[in-house]
Amino acid sequence: MRIGLDAKRAFNNTSGLGNYSRFVISGLLAHYPVAQYFLFTPKVSEIFQNFYPASDQVKLITPTTWRQAVPAWWRTFGLGNDLQQGGIQLYHGLSNELPVALPPAIKKVVTIHDLIFIRYPELYQPIDRLLYHYKFGYACRQADKVIAISEQTKQDIIHYYKIPPANVEVIYQDCNAIFHQLLPTEIRQQVKQKYSLPDTYILCVGTLEPRKNQLHLLRAWVQAGLAPELPVVFIGRATAYKQELEAFIDQHQVKDKVIFMPYIPTEDLPAIYQLAYLFVYPSIFEGFGIPILEALNSGVPVITSTGSCFAEAGSEAALYAAPDNPEELAHLLVKASHNQALRDDMIRKGFEQAKLFRPEKTITQIHNLYADLLLAK
Repeated sequence: MRIGLDAKRAFNNTSGLGNYSRFVISGLLAHYPVAQYFLFTPKVSEIFQNFYPASDQVKLITPTTWRQAVPAWWRTFGLGNDLQQGGIQLYHGLSNELPVALPPAIKKVVTIHDLIFIRYPELYQPIDRLLYHYKFGYACRQADKVIAISEQTKQDIIHYYKIPPANVEVIYQDCNAIFHQLLPTEIRQQVKQKYSLPDTYILCVGTLEPRKNQLHLLRAWVQAGLAPELPVVFIGRATAYKQELEAFIDQHQVKDKVIFMPYIPTEDLPAIYQLAYLFVYPSIFEGFGIPILEALNSGVPVITSTGSCFAEAGSEAALYAAPDNPEELAHLLVKASHNQALRDDMIRKGFEQAKLFRPEKTITQIHNLYADLLLAK
Protein backbone atom coordinates (compact mmCIF):
# COMPACT_ATOMS: atom_id res chain seq x y z
CA MET A 1 0.00 0.00 0.00
CA ARG A 2 1.38 3.42 -1.02
CA ILE A 3 -0.63 6.05 0.84
CA GLY A 4 -0.38 9.81 0.35
CA LEU A 5 -1.47 11.98 3.27
CA ASP A 6 -2.11 15.71 3.42
CA ALA A 7 0.28 16.58 6.27
CA LYS A 8 0.16 20.40 6.19
CA ARG A 9 -1.86 20.63 9.43
CA ALA A 10 0.12 17.82 11.08
CA PHE A 11 3.35 19.78 10.74
CA ASN A 12 2.02 23.30 11.27
CA ASN A 13 -1.22 23.45 13.25
CA THR A 14 -1.45 23.45 17.06
CA SER A 15 -5.21 22.89 17.36
CA GLY A 16 -7.94 20.53 16.17
CA LEU A 17 -6.99 19.86 12.54
CA GLY A 18 -3.36 19.44 13.50
CA ASN A 19 -4.19 17.09 16.36
CA TYR A 20 -6.37 14.95 14.10
CA SER A 21 -3.73 14.79 11.36
CA ARG A 22 -1.00 13.79 13.82
CA PHE A 23 -3.34 11.21 15.39
CA VAL A 24 -4.04 9.54 12.04
CA ILE A 25 -0.45 9.59 10.79
CA SER A 26 1.04 8.35 14.08
CA GLY A 27 -1.70 5.72 14.43
CA LEU A 28 -1.17 4.33 10.94
CA LEU A 29 2.57 4.10 11.52
CA ALA A 30 2.10 2.39 14.88
CA HIS A 31 -0.57 -0.13 13.84
CA TYR A 32 0.12 -0.64 10.12
CA PRO A 33 3.86 -0.06 9.68
CA VAL A 34 4.16 -2.26 6.58
CA ALA A 35 2.47 0.24 4.27
CA GLN A 36 4.42 3.13 2.76
CA TYR A 37 3.32 6.63 3.72
CA PHE A 38 4.09 9.84 1.83
CA LEU A 39 3.50 13.02 3.84
CA PHE A 40 2.82 16.08 1.68
CA THR A 41 3.28 19.49 3.29
CA PRO A 42 4.34 22.93 2.01
CA LYS A 43 6.45 23.51 5.11
CA VAL A 44 7.49 21.97 8.43
CA SER A 45 7.32 23.77 11.78
CA GLU A 46 10.07 23.05 14.28
CA ILE A 47 7.42 22.37 16.92
CA PHE A 48 6.10 19.29 15.12
CA GLN A 49 9.02 18.18 12.97
CA ASN A 50 9.47 15.03 15.09
CA PHE A 51 5.87 14.18 15.99
CA TYR A 52 6.24 10.66 14.55
CA PRO A 53 9.08 8.15 15.00
CA ALA A 54 11.65 7.90 12.23
CA SER A 55 10.80 5.11 9.81
CA ASP A 56 11.93 3.88 6.42
CA GLN A 57 8.24 3.54 5.57
CA VAL A 58 7.70 7.32 5.67
CA LYS A 59 8.77 9.87 3.09
CA LEU A 60 8.32 13.61 3.65
CA ILE A 61 7.43 15.50 0.46
CA THR A 62 7.78 19.30 0.31
CA PRO A 63 7.68 21.57 -2.76
CA THR A 64 10.95 21.93 -4.66
CA THR A 65 12.44 24.37 -7.18
CA TRP A 66 9.95 27.05 -8.32
CA ARG A 67 7.10 25.45 -6.37
CA GLN A 68 8.69 26.68 -3.13
CA ALA A 69 7.68 30.22 -4.09
CA VAL A 70 4.00 29.24 -4.39
CA PRO A 71 3.45 26.40 -1.90
CA ALA A 72 -0.31 27.01 -1.66
CA TRP A 73 -0.63 26.57 -5.44
CA TRP A 74 1.44 23.37 -5.26
CA ARG A 75 -0.75 21.90 -2.53
CA THR A 76 -4.01 22.66 -4.33
CA PHE A 77 -3.14 22.31 -8.02
CA GLY A 78 0.32 20.75 -8.31
CA LEU A 79 0.14 17.48 -6.41
CA GLY A 80 -1.26 15.35 -9.24
CA ASN A 81 2.08 14.82 -10.98
CA ASP A 82 3.93 14.22 -7.72
CA LEU A 83 1.39 11.61 -6.64
CA GLN A 84 1.52 9.88 -9.99
CA GLN A 85 5.32 9.86 -10.12
CA GLY A 86 5.44 8.48 -6.59
CA GLY A 87 3.11 5.62 -7.46
CA ILE A 88 0.59 6.73 -4.83
CA GLN A 89 -2.43 4.43 -4.79
CA LEU A 90 -4.62 6.39 -2.38
CA TYR A 91 -4.58 9.99 -1.17
CA HIS A 92 -6.25 11.07 2.08
CA GLY A 93 -7.07 14.73 2.63
CA LEU A 94 -7.02 14.93 6.41
CA SER A 95 -8.42 18.44 6.75
CA ASN A 96 -11.56 19.05 4.68
CA GLU A 97 -10.01 19.35 1.23
CA LEU A 98 -8.54 17.48 -1.72
CA PRO A 99 -6.17 18.75 -4.43
CA VAL A 100 -7.75 19.67 -7.74
CA ALA A 101 -7.63 17.25 -10.70
CA LEU A 102 -6.03 14.22 -9.09
CA PRO A 103 -5.50 11.33 -11.53
CA PRO A 104 -8.60 9.07 -11.69
CA ALA A 105 -6.51 6.00 -10.89
CA ILE A 106 -5.69 7.35 -7.42
CA LYS A 107 -8.35 6.57 -4.84
CA LYS A 108 -9.41 9.64 -2.87
CA VAL A 109 -10.51 9.95 0.76
CA VAL A 110 -11.32 13.15 2.62
CA THR A 111 -12.05 13.75 6.28
CA ILE A 112 -14.67 16.44 6.92
CA HIS A 113 -14.52 17.76 10.46
CA ASP A 114 -17.54 20.05 10.54
CA LEU A 115 -19.69 22.41 8.47
CA ILE A 116 -19.92 25.09 11.12
CA PHE A 117 -19.39 27.81 8.53
CA ILE A 118 -22.74 26.83 6.99
CA ARG A 119 -24.64 26.51 10.27
CA TYR A 120 -23.19 29.70 11.77
CA PRO A 121 -22.25 31.93 8.81
CA GLU A 122 -22.14 35.02 11.03
CA LEU A 123 -18.95 33.68 12.61
CA TYR A 124 -17.02 33.78 9.33
CA GLN A 125 -15.96 36.40 6.81
CA PRO A 126 -17.90 36.18 3.51
CA ILE A 127 -14.76 35.39 1.50
CA ASP A 128 -13.86 32.57 3.89
CA ARG A 129 -17.35 31.09 3.59
CA LEU A 130 -17.13 31.10 -0.20
CA LEU A 131 -13.71 29.46 -0.12
CA TYR A 132 -14.81 26.80 2.36
CA HIS A 133 -17.98 26.08 0.37
CA TYR A 134 -15.90 25.46 -2.73
CA LYS A 135 -13.19 23.39 -1.06
CA PHE A 136 -15.43 21.25 1.14
CA GLY A 137 -18.06 20.68 -1.52
CA TYR A 138 -15.48 19.81 -4.17
CA ALA A 139 -13.74 17.37 -1.83
CA CYS A 140 -16.99 15.63 -0.87
CA ARG A 141 -18.01 15.21 -4.51
CA GLN A 142 -14.59 14.04 -5.70
CA ALA A 143 -13.84 11.62 -2.87
CA ASP A 144 -14.41 7.91 -3.28
CA LYS A 145 -15.18 7.95 0.44
CA VAL A 146 -15.85 10.75 2.92
CA ILE A 147 -14.90 10.26 6.57
CA ALA A 148 -17.03 12.25 9.01
CA ILE A 149 -15.62 12.60 12.50
CA SER A 150 -19.07 12.41 14.09
CA GLU A 151 -22.61 11.38 13.26
CA GLN A 152 -23.55 15.07 13.49
CA THR A 153 -21.02 15.91 10.77
CA LYS A 154 -22.22 13.01 8.60
CA GLN A 155 -25.78 14.24 8.70
CA ASP A 156 -24.63 17.76 7.82
CA ILE A 157 -22.64 16.46 4.83
CA ILE A 158 -25.65 14.53 3.56
CA HIS A 159 -27.99 17.47 4.12
CA TYR A 160 -25.93 20.37 2.80
CA TYR A 161 -23.94 18.67 0.02
CA LYS A 162 -26.43 15.95 -0.96
CA ILE A 163 -23.77 13.23 -0.68
CA PRO A 164 -25.25 9.69 -0.69
CA PRO A 165 -25.20 8.24 2.86
CA ALA A 166 -23.31 5.16 1.64
CA ASN A 167 -20.40 7.42 0.61
CA VAL A 168 -19.97 8.83 4.13
CA GLU A 169 -18.51 6.81 6.99
CA VAL A 170 -18.32 7.96 10.60
CA ILE A 171 -14.92 7.23 12.12
CA TYR A 172 -14.19 8.86 15.45
CA GLN A 173 -10.80 10.04 16.56
CA ASP A 174 -8.98 9.74 19.85
CA CYS A 175 -7.09 12.41 21.68
CA ASN A 176 -3.31 12.36 21.88
CA ALA A 177 -2.07 9.17 23.54
CA ILE A 178 -0.17 11.33 26.02
CA PHE A 179 -3.51 11.71 27.85
CA HIS A 180 -4.02 7.95 28.29
CA GLN A 181 -1.84 7.57 31.39
CA LEU A 182 -2.31 9.21 34.77
CA LEU A 183 0.83 11.00 35.90
CA PRO A 184 2.67 10.55 39.20
CA THR A 185 1.86 13.12 41.86
CA GLU A 186 5.33 14.64 41.69
CA ILE A 187 5.00 15.35 37.96
CA ARG A 188 1.62 16.99 38.44
CA GLN A 189 3.01 19.12 41.24
CA GLN A 190 5.95 20.25 39.09
CA VAL A 191 3.55 21.44 36.38
CA LYS A 192 1.34 23.11 38.99
CA GLN A 193 4.31 25.09 40.28
CA LYS A 194 5.57 25.87 36.77
CA TYR A 195 2.33 27.63 35.86
CA SER A 196 1.35 28.84 39.36
CA LEU A 197 -1.95 26.98 39.25
CA PRO A 198 -4.42 27.11 42.16
CA ASP A 199 -5.10 24.05 44.30
CA THR A 200 -8.52 23.47 42.72
CA TYR A 201 -9.96 24.95 39.54
CA ILE A 202 -12.41 24.62 36.69
CA LEU A 203 -10.58 24.01 33.41
CA CYS A 204 -11.88 25.20 30.03
CA VAL A 205 -9.84 24.51 26.88
CA GLY A 206 -10.49 26.05 23.48
CA THR A 207 -9.92 29.16 21.38
CA LEU A 208 -11.44 32.21 23.05
CA GLU A 209 -14.22 32.93 20.54
CA PRO A 210 -18.03 33.31 20.62
CA ARG A 211 -18.76 29.78 19.38
CA LYS A 212 -16.75 28.31 22.25
CA ASN A 213 -19.08 30.21 24.59
CA GLN A 214 -16.69 30.93 27.48
CA LEU A 215 -18.78 33.93 28.58
CA HIS A 216 -21.65 31.51 29.22
CA LEU A 217 -19.40 29.58 31.60
CA LEU A 218 -18.41 32.75 33.46
CA ARG A 219 -22.04 33.80 33.86
CA ALA A 220 -23.02 30.39 35.25
CA TRP A 221 -19.96 30.27 37.50
CA VAL A 222 -20.80 33.65 39.06
CA GLN A 223 -24.46 32.66 39.49
CA ALA A 224 -23.36 29.45 41.20
CA GLY A 225 -21.33 31.43 43.72
CA LEU A 226 -18.26 29.29 43.08
CA ALA A 227 -15.72 32.07 42.51
CA PRO A 228 -14.31 32.10 46.06
CA GLU A 229 -13.60 28.36 46.14
CA LEU A 230 -13.13 27.32 42.51
CA PRO A 231 -11.20 29.60 40.11
CA VAL A 232 -11.49 29.21 36.34
CA VAL A 233 -8.49 28.46 34.12
CA PHE A 234 -8.81 29.14 30.39
CA ILE A 235 -6.38 27.65 27.89
CA GLY A 236 -6.76 28.80 24.30
CA ARG A 237 -5.72 31.28 21.67
CA ALA A 238 -7.17 34.73 22.30
CA THR A 239 -9.35 36.63 19.84
CA ALA A 240 -11.26 39.91 20.19
CA TYR A 241 -13.84 37.93 22.18
CA LYS A 242 -11.45 37.92 25.13
CA GLN A 243 -12.29 41.58 25.69
CA GLU A 244 -15.91 40.58 26.42
CA LEU A 245 -14.69 38.04 28.96
CA GLU A 246 -12.42 40.58 30.62
CA ALA A 247 -15.23 43.16 30.79
CA PHE A 248 -17.46 40.63 32.56
CA ILE A 249 -14.64 39.67 34.92
CA ASP A 250 -14.01 43.33 35.83
CA GLN A 251 -17.72 44.00 36.28
CA HIS A 252 -18.06 41.16 38.78
CA GLN A 253 -14.69 41.81 40.46
CA VAL A 254 -13.34 38.29 40.00
CA LYS A 255 -10.12 39.13 38.20
CA ASP A 256 -8.01 37.28 40.75
CA LYS A 257 -10.14 34.14 40.23
CA VAL A 258 -9.78 33.81 36.44
CA ILE A 259 -6.55 32.73 34.77
CA PHE A 260 -5.84 33.04 31.05
CA MET A 261 -2.98 30.79 30.07
CA PRO A 262 -0.79 31.18 26.97
CA TYR A 263 0.11 28.40 24.55
CA ILE A 264 0.90 25.31 26.61
CA PRO A 265 3.32 22.67 25.29
CA THR A 266 1.52 19.40 24.66
CA GLU A 267 3.63 17.54 27.19
CA ASP A 268 2.34 19.76 30.03
CA LEU A 269 -1.36 19.56 29.15
CA PRO A 270 -2.14 16.14 30.72
CA ALA A 271 -0.96 17.33 34.13
CA ILE A 272 -3.06 20.51 33.86
CA TYR A 273 -6.12 18.41 33.02
CA GLN A 274 -5.43 15.92 35.82
CA LEU A 275 -5.02 18.71 38.37
CA ALA A 276 -8.42 20.19 37.46
CA TYR A 277 -11.45 19.69 39.71
CA LEU A 278 -13.96 20.10 36.87
CA PHE A 279 -13.71 20.34 33.11
CA VAL A 280 -16.32 22.51 31.41
CA TYR A 281 -16.77 22.64 27.63
CA PRO A 282 -19.62 25.13 27.01
CA SER A 283 -19.28 25.27 23.23
CA ILE A 284 -22.34 25.91 21.07
CA PHE A 285 -21.34 23.64 18.20
CA GLU A 286 -18.36 21.44 17.24
CA GLY A 287 -17.42 18.77 14.76
CA PHE A 288 -16.58 16.48 17.66
CA GLY A 289 -14.94 17.96 20.77
CA ILE A 290 -11.58 16.34 21.46
CA PRO A 291 -11.08 18.26 24.75
CA ILE A 292 -13.96 16.20 26.17
CA LEU A 293 -11.97 13.01 25.50
CA GLU A 294 -8.85 14.58 26.96
CA ALA A 295 -10.74 15.28 30.17
CA LEU A 296 -12.39 11.83 30.34
CA ASN A 297 -8.96 10.21 29.99
CA SER A 298 -7.66 12.50 32.73
CA GLY A 299 -10.15 11.42 35.39
CA VAL A 300 -11.92 14.77 35.54
CA PRO A 301 -15.71 15.17 35.73
CA VAL A 302 -16.98 16.76 32.50
CA ILE A 303 -19.82 19.22 31.95
CA THR A 304 -20.59 20.15 28.36
CA SER A 305 -23.43 21.35 26.15
CA THR A 306 -26.59 19.74 24.88
CA GLY A 307 -27.04 19.39 21.13
CA SER A 308 -24.39 19.15 18.42
CA CYS A 309 -22.06 16.16 18.78
CA PHE A 310 -21.13 16.42 22.46
CA ALA A 311 -23.02 13.36 23.65
CA GLU A 312 -21.19 11.30 21.00
CA ALA A 313 -17.98 12.00 22.91
CA GLY A 314 -19.25 12.14 26.48
CA SER A 315 -22.24 9.75 26.44
CA GLU A 316 -23.40 8.94 30.00
CA ALA A 317 -20.08 9.95 31.52
CA ALA A 318 -20.73 13.69 31.21
CA LEU A 319 -23.39 16.16 32.36
CA TYR A 320 -25.12 18.41 29.83
CA ALA A 321 -26.57 21.92 29.98
CA ALA A 322 -28.14 24.01 27.23
CA PRO A 323 -25.49 26.41 25.86
CA ASP A 324 -27.87 29.37 26.29
CA ASN A 325 -29.09 28.61 29.81
CA PRO A 326 -26.64 29.81 32.48
CA GLU A 327 -29.01 28.82 35.30
CA GLU A 328 -28.94 25.20 34.15
CA LEU A 329 -25.17 25.22 33.88
CA ALA A 330 -24.85 26.88 37.28
CA HIS A 331 -26.92 24.08 38.82
CA LEU A 332 -24.65 21.44 37.28
CA LEU A 333 -21.51 23.26 38.40
CA VAL A 334 -22.69 23.15 42.01
CA LYS A 335 -23.83 19.55 41.68
CA ALA A 336 -20.56 18.30 40.16
CA SER A 337 -18.50 20.32 42.64
CA HIS A 338 -20.19 19.22 45.87
CA ASN A 339 -21.58 15.72 45.27
CA GLN A 340 -18.63 13.36 45.76
CA ALA A 341 -20.59 10.22 44.91
CA LEU A 342 -21.60 11.78 41.60
CA ARG A 343 -18.04 12.86 40.92
CA ASP A 344 -16.71 9.35 41.55
CA ASP A 345 -19.33 7.86 39.24
CA MET A 346 -18.56 10.37 36.47
CA ILE A 347 -14.84 9.65 36.72
CA ARG A 348 -15.39 5.89 36.55
CA LYS A 349 -17.72 6.18 33.57
CA GLY A 350 -15.32 8.62 31.94
CA PHE A 351 -12.46 6.15 31.92
CA GLU A 352 -14.71 3.50 30.36
CA GLN A 353 -16.09 5.90 27.75
CA ALA A 354 -12.60 7.02 26.75
CA LYS A 355 -11.58 3.48 25.85
CA LEU A 356 -14.13 3.42 23.01
CA PHE A 357 -11.99 5.85 21.00
CA ARG A 358 -8.63 4.12 21.21
CA PRO A 359 -6.64 3.94 17.94
CA GLU A 360 -6.82 0.14 18.02
CA LYS A 361 -10.42 0.65 16.91
CA THR A 362 -10.43 3.95 15.02
CA ILE A 363 -7.18 3.57 13.08
CA THR A 364 -8.22 0.04 12.15
CA GLN A 365 -11.42 1.48 10.67
CA ILE A 366 -9.41 3.94 8.57
CA HIS A 367 -7.01 1.23 7.38
CA ASN A 368 -9.89 -1.06 6.49
CA LEU A 369 -11.51 1.74 4.51
CA TYR A 370 -8.24 2.18 2.55
CA ALA A 371 -8.01 -1.57 1.91
CA ASP A 372 -11.62 -1.83 0.73
CA LEU A 373 -11.18 1.02 -1.73
CA LEU A 374 -7.99 -0.44 -3.16
CA LEU A 375 -9.46 -3.91 -3.47
CA ALA A 376 -12.40 -2.44 -5.34
CA LYS A 377 -10.04 -0.95 -7.91
